[in-house]
Amino acid sequence: MYAVIQSGGRQYRVQPGDQLLVEKLPVAAGEKIELDQVLLVAGEQVKIGTPLVEGARVRASVVAEEKGPKIRIFKYRPRKRYRKRAGHRQTYTRLQIDEIVV
Repeated sequence: MYAVIQSGGRQYRVQPGDQLLVEKLPVAAGEKIELDQVLLVAGEQVKIGTPLVEGARVRASVVAEEKGPKIRIFKYRPRKRYRKRAGHRQTYTRLQIDEIVV
């Protein structure tokens, strides 16, 4: 059984036992979370939502907060002595999918 969920403006295909990185959620590590934006559930039958599947939930536990890779930003103007360098690391939440409830 698997499901397609939406979190942070992105869609993810999940099944029990999977781990995934989503945009930072306001939940501490070790807590349980219930994701209710389920777009599709597939098992013996496929249920497609319009836009969400009625009554479907994905239960997950928060493993940790992590930072993604560093992205370097460099602005440069030739002949003007303008150089500007910056960096950014996005914060993500790692989820462990426990079960899919229909």
